[in-house]
Amino acid sequence: MSSDVDSDKIFKALADKRRRKILDLLKNAPKTTGTLCEAFPELDRCTVMQHMRVLEAADLIIVQRKGRERWNHLNALPIKDIHDRWIGEFAENAVTMLASLKSDLEAREDR
Repeated sequence: MSSDVDSDKIFKALADKRRRKILDLLKNAPKTTGTLCEAFPELDRCTVMQHMRVLEAADLIIVQRKGRERWNHLNALPIKDIHDRWIGEFAENAVTMLASLKSDLEAREDR
C-alpha cells in the first residue's frame, strides 16, 4: 500500500453499507452502471454514482467504457493490501498464541 492517505480512502469507501453492497455485486463479474443503479431502487442514479465515485477514488473499482456503456470492475488489490497490513500479521500472531496455549495445556495434562 502506498500511503496512509490511500488507506484512509479505502476505509472510508468500505465504511458505507451501500458501497460494500456495490462491491459485493461486482465480486463475480463486472456490471454496467445501469445494472448497479437498478440494485438500489430506493436511491436515485445520482446518489449511486456518488457512491461509485468514492469507490473509484479508493481504487476499489475500475471503470471501462464500451460505447455508451460504463462497465465497473472490482479491483480487490487494495482490499488485499489492507488484509496483508492489518489482518494477516494479527491472525498469524493469534494462531501462534493458540498453538502455545494448546502446548501448555497438553503439558499440564501430562503431569
